[in-house]
Amino acid sequence: MEDLVRSALADIAASIANKVISIELDYPDQRFGDFATNVAIKLASEVNAKPQLLAQTIATALKNKLKNELSEVTIAGPGFINIRLTDSAVLGEMKQEAAKPLSGQSAVVEFSDPNPFKILHAGHLYTSIVGNTIANLLENGGATVHRVNYGGDVGLHVAKSIWAMLNFLGGEEPSKLEQIDPDKRSEWMSEMYVHGNTAYEDDESAKAPIVELNKRVYAIQESKDHESALAQIYWTTRDWSYAEFDRFYARLQIHFDKFYPESEVAQVGLNMVREQLAKGVFKLSDGAVVFEGEPYGLHTRVFINSHGLPTYEGKDIGLAELKMRDFKFSRSIIITANEQQQYMAVVLKALEQFAPELAEHTTHLTHGMVRLSGGKKMSSRRGNILRAGDVLDEAASAAAKISANNDDRVVLAAVKYAFLKQRIGGDVIYEPEESVNILGNSGPYLQYAYARASSIIAKVNESTNAVETPDWQPGERTLALKLSRFAATLNIATAELSPHLLCTYLYELTQEFNRFYESNRVVGDEREAIRLYLTKLYAKRLKQGLILLGIEAPERL
Repeated sequence: MEDLVRSALADIAASIANKVISIELDYPDQRFGDFATNVAIKLASEVNAKPQLLAQTIATALKNKLKNELSEVTIAGPGFINIRLTDSAVLGEMKQEAAKPLSGQSAVVEFSDPNPFKILHAGHLYTSIVGNTIANLLENGGATVHRVNYGGDVGLHVAKSIWAMLNFLGGEEPSKLEQIDPDKRSEWMSEMYVHGNTAYEDDESAKAPIVELNKRVYAIQESKDHESALAQIYWTTRDWSYAEFDRFYARLQIHFDKFYPESEVAQVGLNMVREQLAKGVFKLSDGAVVFEGEPYGLHTRVFINSHGLPTYEGKDIGLAELKMRDFKFSRSIIITANEQQQYMAVVLKALEQFAPELAEHTTHLTHGMVRLSGGKKMSSRRGNILRAGDVLDEAASAAAKISANNDDRVVLAAVKYAFLKQRIGGDVIYEPEESVNILGNSGPYLQYAYARASSIIAKVNESTNAVETPDWQPGERTLALKLSRFAATLNIATAELSPHLLCTYLYELTQEFNRFYESNRVVGDEREAIRLYLTKLYAKRLKQGLILLGIEAPERL
């Protein structure tokens, strides 16, 4: 209905101004109406008319255009137009499911992107949660969605880790890996990376051996060597990383359609960059291959290093190509930390020069640093890292203080909602106690709200038919109006890739239901049928929203 009103107003405004006018609709206090618009005030100066008189003209035209949907259109203040729907229109709108505007489209959503040989940190937790929810929204909008993950199983970070491993093991001794406690493998590998990186940065004598190991690891991948001692160490510890990733995603209830290791995309990217070097897209610089970004307001980055190996930039070129080959996407969405913003801008600008369709259909979303409320930051290079497990452990500890029932569904709901309710882009400060507060704006609060509604519904055995001719009482209509905005909210959240809009709506919806239930008895009331219908639809919408957020909606907690 919101779209219908906006479309009607746009047509009326266009006929007055002889041009397309953007229509803004607000939700005023319900004493005044269901929608409000300032279109008359915006148009008045353009058509040399008094705002109030113009508002009256628009209001009359709107009432005539939507006479079956609108019960009242009034003028307020200097020319605001307040619009009230008929009860039947509210009923019809609240039954509507979200549109499927993406039907027939294919979307690739790339998120999480942990590197083998390094630990999963809070940023991986954040992008896993946000990326999966964006994928859910796109799927709900009708798109065929492919969730993909990308990680560096080759590259300098791997060489640094293996250099430290060789020092720990006393050489290329794969049998000594059995000494590592299986429960501490992930932590051990993280320590190896920190030691290797510190040596690379602080010890000049370590650089050359690490660079040589980097070449050897690439050679192992290219030849598919599984027999040499170094290859056994490489493949074994790589598998340890992937096993840890699998456990992590299983707990979060997230699946991926494909994992792209850097070793798979490296040669593709290398070939593409070399081909475009010959065509002048890339340039040679001190033995390396670079893209000069300065003509585009960017900066120069290396795509093939002086040793002839593809850098992260070169590999990302190959990744874009492989994603298109595999999924023929209409849209590719990549979610990374803010620090990758300029990096990705250069990669996409380079790609635009020879594969414009890939760059054009790619959206890069970025987020800030994830910190606990105490201020702990991430720096995997030096070992000062906020791990993904740290965040989950803090949530579990906070939940245990509230209830002896340390339900992992509640823990995950707390963390997921705490991340998702914040607009994507800025730093994320995680407050464990706030995230588990069942009386606040939290995931557990929404879970308990759904369980409460389920309990009310369970008290009535008979089925409730849809209400066809409503005669709303004030509290009922207020809840019905909020329910009628579910589809529109979902459509906007999907179009703008903004899960926080859905979070805000669900929280406001639960608050509206609580106010309704405090003043309107459901079970045993003479208006039980209509109120139970509202309660069932409320529970349905709340569950739909929670599932899209990746949060379980248990009927009991």
